[in-house]
Amino acid sequence: MSSNRPSPSRSHVRTTALTIALAAAGVVAMATPQTQAAPARTNKANTTQANTTQAAARHHDPATCRGEGVDPTARIRYRSDVVIKAPLSTVFALQTDVERWPTWQPPVLTTKRLDPGPLRKGSRFRWTTPAPATPTTPATTLTITSTVHQLKRDSCIRWSGPAIGEGLRIDEGVHVWTFTKVRGGVRVHTEETWTGDQVEADVPTATEALGQGLEAWLSDLKTTAEAANRHDRQPL
Repeated sequence: MSSNRPSPSRSHVRTTALTIALAAAGVVAMATPQTQAAPARTNKANTTQANTTQAAARHHDPATCRGEGVDPTARIRYRSDVVIKAPLSTVFALQTDVERWPTWQPPVLTTKRLDPGPLRKGSRFRWTTPAPATPTTPATTLTITSTVHQLKRDSCIRWSGPAIGEGLRIDEGVHVWTFTKVRGGVRVHTEETWTGDQVEADVPTATEALGQGLEAWLSDLKTTAEAANRHDRQPL
C-alpha cells in the first residue's frame, strides 16, 4: 500500500533515519511515569468513574504481548501511543507487512523476510536504514535483524534484535506494540528498550534522539492508515 503524501526532503530523511532505525530495532528512551488506575469501589456511584479512570490509564501500563514485555533493566527506554482513525485490521496489516515498510516509512531503505509465510512467532526479517554522523559515531548504514517472539493477530507484536553498522552497534533492542479498539479508531501503544555499551555511554542523547524516532514512526503509521481508510470509504 503506498501513500499519496509528498515525498519528504532529503534532510528530513537524513535527520530521522537513525532515530527511526534505532527505535525499530528496539532502542527506547526515557521512562514515562505510569498512571495508576483508581480501584473500583463496590457502590454504583463510583463504578462508572472508576471504569473511566481505568480505561484512560490502561494505555500507560507497560506494554506486553502474550505476557512478555521489554527489558525491565534497560537504561534506555521509551513509550508512546497514538489514536488512529482507521480499522484495526488496516493498522495491524500495515505494521506487520514488514516488506512494505519502505513504501510508507522513508528512512527504511530495504526490508527482507528471512522465512516464508505470514509473520508469526519465530519469523525473522532484515532491514537497512542510513544513520547520520553524531558527535561520537560516524555516518553509516545500519543493518537490523529482527526476530518476532510474540504475535497475536490484531492485538500485539513483540520483536527484538541487534542493529549493526560501521562504527555503530546496538547490542539488543526489544520492541512491543499493542493495538486496541477505541471509539473512532485504534489506540496504538508501543514501548521499547535498548542495551549496549556504545549508546549507553550517552543515555540522554540516545533518549532524545530515539524518542523522536519512535514518535515519527507512529506519525507515519497514523498518516498512512488514515489515508488508506479515506480511500476505502470513497464511493465508487
